Amino acid sequence: MKITLKTTILFLVLAFGMISFSCEKDEMIPPTIDFTTGAGYTSGDSHIALDSDFKIGVTAKRTEDKDDLKTFVVTVSYDGGAETTIDNVTIPAAQGGEYTKDYDLTTRNGAGTEKYSFTVTNKDGLITTKTIVITVP
Repeated sequence: MKITLKTTILFLVLAFGMISFSCEKDEMIPPTIDFTTGAGYTSGDSHIALDSDFKIGVTAKRTEDKDDLKTFVVTVSYDGGAETTIDNVTIPAAQGGEYTKDYDLTTRNGAGTEKYSFTVTNKDGLITTKTIVITVP
């Protein structure tokens, strides 16, 4: 059996083409975070009185089918100081596409700023962080 140069080249081109088209390209798009809006929710920077209750709802979503969400971390920083972790979640596989949680919080009994940061990481290690700053007059 004689294999010609044309046949070999054709075979290589077809094989390369099949490999190229069968591999999905990961676009490396970071996950998203949205704050819940509506009655009873704080969804942006706000002024809230001393020692008052408020609620922040968050929804994190993957942006690519195979890039499940892995961790969700919430921190707070008072008056520009060091961040303190108030929640650190390893997201279960069943919620890898979308993770939703409400946080019932209370302002301090002292004037200043409270910066809440919400960070989600996906399986590729891509990170998205959104913040809400509460000013306590």
